[in-house]
Amino acid sequence: MTAPVIRSEIPNGQVEISGSMDATQAADTALLLRAGSLAAPMSIIEERTIGPSLGADNIRMGFDSTLYGFLMIAVFMIIYYHVFGVFSTLGLAFNVLLLLAVLSLLQATLTLPGIAAIALTLGMAIDSNVLINERVREELRNGASPQQAINIGFSKAWATILDSNLTTLIVGLALLAFGSGPVRGFAVVHCIGILTSMFSSVVGVRAIVNLWYGRRKKLKSVSIGTVWRPEADDKKDIAKN
Repeated sequence: MTAPVIRSEIPNGQVEISGSMDATQAADTALLLRAGSLAAPMSIIEERTIGPSLGADNIRMGFDSTLYGFLMIAVFMIIYYHVFGVFSTLGLAFNVLLLLAVLSLLQATLTLPGIAAIALTLGMAIDSNVLINERVREELRNGASPQQAINIGFSKAWATILDSNLTTLIVGLALLAFGSGPVRGFAVVHCIGILTSMFSSVVGVRAIVNLWYGRRKKLKSVSIGTVWRPEADDKKDIAKN
């Protein structure tokens, strides 16, 4: 009806609209304001009563699923990669803390799609550690010393980690650019999680590995699970025959 500007506090619901209008225009405006909303037809399709406990239950279930997923990943990595699995688990925990710290710094609201993105980030972040651990195993199979295997494993796995995460980041940016509402909330956490996972797996885990094994001058072996040596297995088969 008009385009008023709020110039001061509106106490007790009393407001005054001033402007260049004559008495007739002012009376017409007052009449329109007193008329109230226009009647419109309404067709009720569905009616629900939702309490605040529904959102709390969803948040709790999302948090529990993320926690249980983290624990299952940690158990698998420790069983399969031994001490290197412990390093990967510590890097994964560091990734979650770093992700939450960045979200807190940006003053972002953690919604249910955001929790789902964190759970997805956990599964994707551990892939980087699997690539690194398998690369270290491969170098050990090829006869490299433990220190060389660790150095080459982290260095050469970085290119694969970057390529795989870059393609996923492009999809996340597309969701952020063209999505809306919960989709954008998911995309924000997803994109930040990809960046923090690359940092934690390459920089964080490598720092832990160097802290544990770097002080040993004559390192003879590393605890990274079973390192299969195909040549040795062939020799055993020949000896049995």
